[in-house]
Amino acid sequence: MLLRILDRLEEILIASLMAAATLLIFVAVVHRYASGIPFLYDVTAAIHLSWAQELCIYMFVWMAKFGAAYGVRTGIHVGVDVLINQLNPRWRKSVVMFGLFCGALFTAVVGTMGAKFVIGLIDTDQTTPELEWPSWLIYLCIPLGSYLMCFRFLQVAWHFFWTGEVPHREHGVAGVEDAEEALETDPLLGKHTP
Repeated sequence: MLLRILDRLEEILIASLMAAATLLIFVAVVHRYASGIPFLYDVTAAIHLSWAQELCIYMFVWMAKFGAAYGVRTGIHVGVDVLINQLNPRWRKSVVMFGLFCGALFTAVVGTMGAKFVIGLIDTDQTTPELEWPSWLIYLCIPLGSYLMCFRFLQVAWHFFWTGEVPHREHGVAGVEDAEEALETDPLLGKHTP
């Protein structure tokens, strides 16, 4: 139950950040072009969106950190497993477990170093340039995202240990089979070409 809630929160956070950043970039671009139109200049000059670019950068960084954890959970990270799949099952399991634990260790180290950095920033008065938000709040994505990614590596390792399966997506691009089939059929005559 708690894992399902965490999964949904992770997905909602990523989707919300992507949607908000996309909308904000769209509004900022429209504002910039509208400012170049003489009769709209008086209206757009009163609206200041100088902070929009900075906020979008922060939203994309947060989205990327949590998106990486989502990628571990769903198996969408790129991996080369040709050699690993050639190993006998006992060695394959050991190598995959080693790789998952290395990922967990690396993200735990990054999370811990990020947490130390954020804790050091809390006592300072550093703020972001445009938004003037506390810098530690922006950098908080490093320990949070890294620890979540570490948890996801351990979660995948636990599942793999008991089932022998890691999460993965189907290889190839969706719809390619349909396109290949369509190319084999002559679109004008509707006949199968040799």
